[in-house]
Amino acid sequence: MSHPNIDELLAKIPGSLTAHETQSRFSHIWKTDEPLHCKGVVFPRTTKQVSTIMQWCYKNDQEVVVHGGLTNLVGGTQTQADQLVVSLEKMNRVHAVDPKNRTVTAEAGAILENVLEAAEKQDLFLPLSFGARGSAQVGGVISTNAGGLRVFRYGMTRNWILGLEVVLPNGTIIENLKTLRKDNSGIDLKHLFIGAEGILGIVTKAVFRLIEKPQTRHSAILTTNDFSNLLQTLRYFDQTLGARLTGFELLWENTYSTITAEETHYKSPIQKPDNYVIFVEMLGKNVERDSNDLQDACAHSFEHEWISDAAFFDSASEQEECWKIREDVATLEAHAPHNQHFDISIPIDQIGTIINNTIQQLLSLDGVLGVYPFGHVADGNMHLIVGKQNDSPKLTQQINEIVYQPLAEVKGSISAEHGIGLDKKPYLHLSRSQEEIHIMKGLKQLFDPKNILNPGRIVD
Repeated sequence: MSHPNIDELLAKIPGSLTAHETQSRFSHIWKTDEPLHCKGVVFPRTTKQVSTIMQWCYKNDQEVVVHGGLTNLVGGTQTQADQLVVSLEKMNRVHAVDPKNRTVTAEAGAILENVLEAAEKQDLFLPLSFGARGSAQVGGVISTNAGGLRVFRYGMTRNWILGLEVVLPNGTIIENLKTLRKDNSGIDLKHLFIGAEGILGIVTKAVFRLIEKPQTRHSAILTTNDFSNLLQTLRYFDQTLGARLTGFELLWENTYSTITAEETHYKSPIQKPDNYVIFVEMLGKNVERDSNDLQDACAHSFEHEWISDAAFFDSASEQEECWKIREDVATLEAHAPHNQHFDISIPIDQIGTIINNTIQQLLSLDGVLGVYPFGHVADGNMHLIVGKQNDSPKLTQQINEIVYQPLAEVKGSISAEHGIGLDKKPYLHLSRSQEEIHIMKGLKQLFDPKNILNPGRIVD
């Protein structure tokens, strides 16, 4: 490998940081006390500049790690001292919403929440919603195929992308910013880059499709002791509320009680939560009808003893406070030192058994202090935060094996929405066959034969 003078490249891009200057930055939004180690950071403002950067890096065999909002949880933005960081934070423009075609175009560094707000100003709606939406950037959201609270009804990020602009590892620009809903003119290449975690190319711009903005929102918190009753409730709600049911989220009792404990600023609207606490969101058009339908569905579930209690939220402020309880991961982390995060997919009917068995095994492990399960039960995506006494590699591996091993037998996934990155790579074989992994490696070799772009992510 050649040893290029990185100053030559840094001089090409105004505002670049040298290796010494990067010490004030970091590689993850939750690790701000760990300085960034790399050769330098470049901040392109245009796709052409991204192309120039990658052409130089390809010619000089310079490894690149792409940074977006730095909210990933699988080591995707970790860097080494001999790597260059390409930060897309300056490419943050949200272009005008097109109300006729119902689309919005945004650059890779645009904050997702700004894109959502731009759509809402035109009475349009992009139904991507997750806790990091105020810091996550469009490029990262697409590269990880982010999910969130409404996947049950609206699907993953992939469902909302009409067109992409991508820069390949050799600097080639692939521009396909179409606004078409239907285009069967050959292989749809954009899907190769969605969810690929930046190992095939750098997403620089995207066209999102939009839908009409819902006029009403109602929320409720329910509680039940039995997981089979939870599934009965979900099915009945889906049958009776139909497309208006947009969220059906789950917290285990200990998770809910930790977030709503006296020392936090949240007050539980449920007097005595049972084993499972369910968060329901309903988006619609008619305030009175929607409110009545949600309450009727809850009343039916109560009469059949599927749920034991319910609380309703109608005003915007009440609902905001309600959903903060579901999304406040930081409160859980405060009770879970040296925490490990898990993001797994399980067939819905087996969630209760697998998660409860996993909790028991984890709590019996010497060094584990607490386990906090929660997640998107309606689409099978569960999260776990595990607190522990230390970060020893042995304990970390023991915890990983307890969580991941049961997934292979039920054809689950070690990563529902966060991706593989560096951290989950040793366990990829539990979710993907050797043939699939071989094809992934072949795609990496095809797009990036020098292995310079986000090296080591997903596959070697």
